[in-house]
Amino acid sequence: MSAIRYEKDADQIVTLTIDMPGQSANTMNADYRAAMQETTARLLTEAKEISGIVIASAKDTFFAGGDLKELIQAQPENAQEFFTMVESLKAQLRLIETLGVPVAAAINGAALGGGWEIALACHHRVCLNSPKVKIGLPEVTLGLLPGGGGVVRMVRLLGLEKALPLLMEGKQLRPDKALAMGLVHELVETRDELVPRAKAWITANPKAKQPWDEKGYKLPGGAPSNPRVAQVLAVAPAMLLQKTRGCYPAPKAIMSAAVEGAQVDFDTATRIESRYFTQLATGQVAKNMIGTFWFQLNEIKAGGSRPADVPKAEFSKVGVLGAGMMGAGIAYAAATRGIDVVLKDVSQENAEKGKAYSEKLLAKQVSRGQKKESQKNDILARIQPTADAADLAGCDIIIEAVFENRELKAKVTQEAEAQAAPGALISSNTSTLPITGLAEASAKPENFIGLHFFSPVDKMPLVEIIRGAQTSDETLARAFDFVLQIDKTPIVVNDSRGFFTSRVFGTMVNEGIGMLAEGVHPALIEQAAAQAGFPVGPLALADEVSMGLMLHIRNQTKADFAAEGKSWDAHPAEAIVDEMVDEYKREGKAKGGGFYEYPKNGSKFLWPQLVERWTKADAGVSLEEARDRLLFIKAVETARCMQENVLESVRDANIGSIFGIGFPPWTGGALQFINQYGLPQFVTRARQLEAKYGPRFAPPQSLIDMAAAGETFRD
Repeated sequence: MSAIRYEKDADQIVTLTIDMPGQSANTMNADYRAAMQETTARLLTEAKEISGIVIASAKDTFFAGGDLKELIQAQPENAQEFFTMVESLKAQLRLIETLGVPVAAAINGAALGGGWEIALACHHRVCLNSPKVKIGLPEVTLGLLPGGGGVVRMVRLLGLEKALPLLMEGKQLRPDKALAMGLVHELVETRDELVPRAKAWITANPKAKQPWDEKGYKLPGGAPSNPRVAQVLAVAPAMLLQKTRGCYPAPKAIMSAAVEGAQVDFDTATRIESRYFTQLATGQVAKNMIGTFWFQLNEIKAGGSRPADVPKAEFSKVGVLGAGMMGAGIAYAAATRGIDVVLKDVSQENAEKGKAYSEKLLAKQVSRGQKKESQKNDILARIQPTADAADLAGCDIIIEAVFENRELKAKVTQEAEAQAAPGALISSNTSTLPITGLAEASAKPENFIGLHFFSPVDKMPLVEIIRGAQTSDETLARAFDFVLQIDKTPIVVNDSRGFFTSRVFGTMVNEGIGMLAEGVHPALIEQAAAQAGFPVGPLALADEVSMGLMLHIRNQTKADFAAEGKSWDAHPAEAIVDEMVDEYKREGKAKGGGFYEYPKNGSKFLWPQLVERWTKADAGVSLEEARDRLLFIKAVETARCMQENVLESVRDANIGSIFGIGFPPWTGGALQFINQYGLPQFVTRARQLEAKYGPRFAPPQSLIDMAAAGETFRD
């Protein structure tokens, strides 16, 4: 069975219906290429007997794009072969585009990546007006550029100024927005209207061509040589470098392909695009990002870490204990997904303030046209603020989100559990306290689990699910289902102090503060983090978290260690945190200042006294070494979490490290960073850092054994 059905009607209009056998979506794999080769050969033969072409899809979506299973296999030694394949694929689309008959796309669903590139090769685009339809070129989010002609055609269609943001940010557009930008030409309300409308346009426009194939065509907005465009392009590379820190080659390649392609003829431009695409596809960063953000993320969302033999659960009413920023954010996340929320705090006033957080977020969305006033009111109506525990009656899940105090958490958990529905899921949003200990407050510890959200909840996609010693498989599965129901990404970890994310997050913050204790200039510390690809430096992170909270958690942990008869190994960062909090009263951003100053009308800047108090001229730490220390401390600790069975899957480690604790996305995650560094080389470098800075950099034995056996981290 061919992947493309070829049907000609009485008006000599050919409809090419793409229908990849054995797949739920159409992709540009070997079957597609073979079918398109056969199809274009037939079109060329029958060209004089054809009045037009419609490209349609038999799937629920139009076309999903390139075959990532093929792309991730591309190696530098196969670059020429890969380049030839890409050029062949583009030649097929170019033949259809220049056959001499009008070509229309009937877009029935998502047209992303290669799917949108097929549509761009058509002279006219009719699109289904549905919120499920997305249009765009998101390749940059996987470390690639649109290699099927997308860069060249988008620039020629919109001009450099309008096309570059779409290409370099991977924006996905709804049909109405695409229509307003001139990317699609018609919207229809039903799928059945698509092909007839496309055929009607063909009949009315027998001599249609692409704008860039018309005589006298000029690039919209001006060519790169245009003085106004040239002025913008002169500063664009510097702005791009400031944003990417040189860690992400794809945006730079997109800009280069776009600008270079805008100065030459169409065929030369597509060849330039193919060269940059080949360079990216055979490079390591794309492999890191494709492996993690596509394959591993999809495995997680498909339930890779969920017990398989438990029926799917759906929740209708959630009780949130604590209406502070975290509790308010969780309430918002649940209410926006259609779940009723009881938001409880110690007073009605506090609970109302928590609900006001959702109102503020929703009002902003209404002002931007993202939601209607009626939608805002419907969501707010789902949130019931209260100070009365009796209102928790009927809740099928309870999420405790109060202050990090074991006794307080036990009290509110017991109070809520007594009111909730029988068999309700009971959970804690704690970021550090072991779940097994907190579960002791529950009448049914098998129903107790950790649900660690990240702040701000409305923006952060991750939820860390922590399984306690007595947590049942059914409870774990139900928690997993709840996280997916509120459109978050779940990772599953086993119980331990700090779990995975807080534990590893703390190592990087402490390492940065520890460098300050060694006399390293604070600007160098923060710059090293930026150049490694971390979104925020360790000193800024300490301010965001609050050194007061860090001190509280440390004191709680030290008390727990003492009760368990364990010794406490002080970190070099502790003395600085103590001094900042006790002597200087600088706990962090929320308290007016910490390592940074936060002026009301201006950008934050490093507190000048840091240099005077701690910086030494002979600290002897280079920018490169500081960068390594921040990357390696997180990666080594993640490997320890694997060895100690805190983590059970590589995918949870990689996704959790990026979405939860800001590990640089270009690496593909903490364990993929070790993979791409090379396990033997990583062990060697870690030992060098251990010899210089202490046992916290010591590679775990499991990692040493894997390196010796030639293994890598794979699920």
